[in-house]
Amino acid sequence: MRLKEIKLAGFKSFVDPTTVSFPGNRGAVVGPNGCGKSNIIDAVRWVLGESSARQLRGEALTDVIFNGSNSRQPASLASIELVFDNREARPTGEFAKSRFASYAELAIRREVNRESQSVYYLNGTRCRRRDIADVFLGTGFGPRSYSIIEQGMVAQLVEAKPDELRAYLEEAAGISKYRERRRETQNRIKQTVDNLERLGDVIDELDKQLAHLKRQARAAERYNTLKDEKRRRTAEWYAIRLLTLLAELDRREARTKALDAEHEAALSARQAIDTTLEQNRSAHAELADEQASVQGDYYGVGAEAARVEEAIEFGRKRLDQHKADLERTSARRTGAMSELEADAAQIERMKAQIANGDPDVTRAEEADAEATARLGQAEERVRTSQRAWEDFAERAARNASEIQLHRSRIEHGEQVLHRLQARSAMLDSEPDVTTDPGVERLARQLDGVEHRLATVDTEIGANDRALAKAREAVDPCETALEQSRTQVHTARAELAALSAVQESALGKSDLADALERWLADHGLEDEPRLGERLTVEPGWEAAVETVLGNALEAIEVAHTDALAEKLGEVPGGRLVLFESKQPPPDAAPLDLPLLSDFVRPDLGSLLEGVFAAKSVTEALLHRTGLQRSQSIVTGDGVWLGVDWVRFDKLDRDTDESGGIVGRARELESLSKAAEQAEANLAENGARLAEARRRTATLEDERDTLHEQRVELTAELSRVKTEHDVRQVRVEEAAARARRNASEKDENDVQIETEAKDLESFRARLDELESDAASLETEGESLQATRDADAVERERALTAARETRDALHRLRIERQGLEASLEAAETARARLETQCRDLDERAGELRTAIADTEAEMPARRELLETRLAERLELEKRLADLRRRMEAIEAEIATRSAARNEVQQTVDEARARLEDARVQRERLAADRDNLQTQLADTGIGFDEAREGLPADATEEQWLEALERVDKRIHRLGEINQAAIGDYEVESERRNHLDRQRDDLETALATLRDAIRRIDRETRVRFKDTFDRVNEHLDALFPKFFGGGHAYLTQTGPDWLDTGVTLMARPPGKRNANIHSLSGGEKAMTAVALIFSIFQLNPSPVCLLDEVDASLDDVNVDRFADLIREMADDVQFVVITHNKRTIAMADHLLGVTMQEPGVSRLVSVDVESTVQTAAG
Repeated sequence: MRLKEIKLAGFKSFVDPTTVSFPGNRGAVVGPNGCGKSNIIDAVRWVLGESSARQLRGEALTDVIFNGSNSRQPASLASIELVFDNREARPTGEFAKSRFASYAELAIRREVNRESQSVYYLNGTRCRRRDIADVFLGTGFGPRSYSIIEQGMVAQLVEAKPDELRAYLEEAAGISKYRERRRETQNRIKQTVDNLERLGDVIDELDKQLAHLKRQARAAERYNTLKDEKRRRTAEWYAIRLLTLLAELDRREARTKALDAEHEAALSARQAIDTTLEQNRSAHAELADEQASVQGDYYGVGAEAARVEEAIEFGRKRLDQHKADLERTSARRTGAMSELEADAAQIERMKAQIANGDPDVTRAEEADAEATARLGQAEERVRTSQRAWEDFAERAARNASEIQLHRSRIEHGEQVLHRLQARSAMLDSEPDVTTDPGVERLARQLDGVEHRLATVDTEIGANDRALAKAREAVDPCETALEQSRTQVHTARAELAALSAVQESALGKSDLADALERWLADHGLEDEPRLGERLTVEPGWEAAVETVLGNALEAIEVAHTDALAEKLGEVPGGRLVLFESKQPPPDAAPLDLPLLSDFVRPDLGSLLEGVFAAKSVTEALLHRTGLQRSQSIVTGDGVWLGVDWVRFDKLDRDTDESGGIVGRARELESLSKAAEQAEANLAENGARLAEARRRTATLEDERDTLHEQRVELTAELSRVKTEHDVRQVRVEEAAARARRNASEKDENDVQIETEAKDLESFRARLDELESDAASLETEGESLQATRDADAVERERALTAARETRDALHRLRIERQGLEASLEAAETARARLETQCRDLDERAGELRTAIADTEAEMPARRELLETRLAERLELEKRLADLRRRMEAIEAEIATRSAARNEVQQTVDEARARLEDARVQRERLAADRDNLQTQLADTGIGFDEAREGLPADATEEQWLEALERVDKRIHRLGEINQAAIGDYEVESERRNHLDRQRDDLETALATLRDAIRRIDRETRVRFKDTFDRVNEHLDALFPKFFGGGHAYLTQTGPDWLDTGVTLMARPPGKRNANIHSLSGGEKAMTAVALIFSIFQLNPSPVCLLDEVDASLDDVNVDRFADLIREMADDVQFVVITHNKRTIAMADHLLGVTMQEPGVSRLVSVDVESTVQTAAG
């Protein structure tokens, strides 16, 4: 893989699209400082995935975008594309599996915008940053690898910590992918462990849910039974209500029919009155129509009379207005005629003034032309004198500049001479320091620190072994503690479960709420049951349970007499009370023991007359001697009387603990076991705490020892550094003495040269000062001529301005007279037009006055006719009003009668509607009840069949309330508990399988970690040894001898650091930090080339790496590049002519436009010749 070209656009100073081509394997980039050469290195680093702005010499990643200059706007996008020729090699790593592996050319592009959105492309296809990294994984070519070495990076390599130096070797060994794979595997292990922990938490929580769901499922079954009973009771209650409702609905139907008949009778009476009223209203309407017609005529005549009156008044006012307008028109015409005569006289005067002013204007124009000619002559004289003065000023300035230059040269020469003399004096006075007694003292101190460091290392090894044993002791303690916790949890769970069973067997958990309240009211809720107090000898548990039976649930009281009278208050349920007292009289003697002999405490009459036999056979032998109040019971629970036998084996067969009595003994045993388990838990916890304390103590000691080692290492480094510094100072002092002697000789020669130059400068200064005096005299003469010419020009300029102002005034006066004349003629024409218009208006007004006076007599006659017609119509309207008032009185009487009948109708309708509403309400209630009954799923006939004849709603409502209370006592019910329990059980099994899978995967991942670590150790050690071989061969080529090697800082090849040791010719073997600056740089370059020879990166970029090397070392550096260029493509940024001569092609970078870099062509042959010369 070879870098073919780099395409830049908008990246830093490369604002224009630029293509940088690399045709060969030894390319050099040249150009002045600050022109943007290093931006090419930044471009390669950035496109390879660099995400740190500091590595790109910026504060933010968007700083790589061109930020503008004085003449250019900032760019909005930066784009870099690297094009690789892949015809001879193919990409490796994970990318080798992708479809790009077969491409002969690879193009990698990265773009970023101002919003910090960065995008990668691989052969034009968008991809991830990780895909770009996979292309070069294991090749040594990356954004922070040894393949890109910038200014100062050599020093970073020299000053690198052991872990940082190890990273370079890992990249060269190709195990960076193993490091990445190991990190991914560790992350997966962590995720798997986290998943296991979460899965364990889920299983624990699921177990709690399963126990809870099991209880809920039992409650749900009882709830469903009670809900069925409630549904049946509810259906029966609906049936009772429905029967009652149907009877009431029949009664309401009969009532509705009777009210409907009353309402029809009232409607007939109202209809008769409505007929009479309709006739009266018709007659009234006819009279109203006639009245409206007459009234319309009346209003029409009145309106006509009003219009005639208005016309007469309007004519009168119009006549007066015409007369007034005629007077005003005559007055305006008289004024216009007067103005017309005045304007004619003014026009004649203006024409005479214009004719008289023409000669004055002609004279003023001639005077202005003459003044302008004189002014031109004066200005030409001024320009001539100004040119002479400028020539003189240039000669004077040149003379003054030379004087100042020579004065500066004299001052500078004096300063240089003084400085050289002072330097010579200082060189003479510098002491000769070639020995330092502190070097031997530091050497002895260095041996002591190394001895103490070895002692601390021995103690650390002993501490590590003791700490390993202490940590091994912690694991068994933790295992024992976890087992104790499990035992405690198991014992507590078994004890709780058995206690719940025992409480249920003793009737404590199934007590009705009312019975619980009765016991609480009498202080008996906390009293123990008889079964809890018994102590029975082994083998007789079944016999005691058989005889006592339900009496085992008895509550022990001091006296039963006080409670016997209150037993009638006991609600539903079974209640047994037991009174402790003295033993009863002895029973009739039998050759058998009494059962009470095997029971403690004494139970009084409960076991009176009951004998104990070991077997049924023995009991049958003694049965004939029993009295009727006596009986015999065997250890198996067979109970025999005189004439009866009783045996109940069902409960004992299904109860593994042997019944209540056996269960009580087992509860006691479990309680003791739980106490013992808790004691074991406390003991194991104490052991674990002691083991952890011991481990913590050893870890503290280890930390203390490591701190001592760090301090001793730091002291060792300090003493060693001080020793090396002093040794170097002694050597430098000798070299400095030799340099001082040579420098003094050079200074003496330079002092003599500077003295001669100073004398020549002073002689020339004297000549220049003499020339300056003559120039000053000439300047005074020229200045007098310039002043006289300037005064004459000012006079001519003043005269020209005066004549021009006079001409301007005359022209303005003439223009004003012409404008006034034009305005006067316009005004005269306007007045003549106005007089003609006024004459026409006066004639029109006289005609209008005559017409208006002729129309007035006819209008007055028409007004008198209309007034007579209106008086006649008023009389007809009065007669019509009297007839309408009589009919209206009749209508009022009939309306009052109708209102009384309507009230009767409304009352009948209201009663009818009320009856209908009640009937509909009952029908709705019936439908609602039928719907509710249907919702229960029980039909009306089915619900009515089981009802007694005297069933009432109150009785069934009370029954429903009792069922509701029983349901309420159950609390919240999870109806889906049964199904959920089955689902969660299946989920529990699935989680167990998942846990097994995760544990298998965890074992596989840990095995993969071990394989990766084993491979990493092998490959790193091999690389370490091979780099040492190459370094041992290359180091002498740079230094002309000597030796260098890598050493490890730790015992484990997996994580050990790496230190670079070097011994230049004639010096002691030392850490690279003790070398001089040039030696450090050469050693670092030797290491880099050693890594290259081990696993060459396809491309190597060097940014002024040769800056700190002298000419001899630069030649060696260039020779190695030529040697390695067959396998590695080098791109070198340099200013050194010897390095330039090594390159087979050059790239020039310039910045002619500020802030913008451009490529320029470079002639390789001329550059090499220049470098060689």
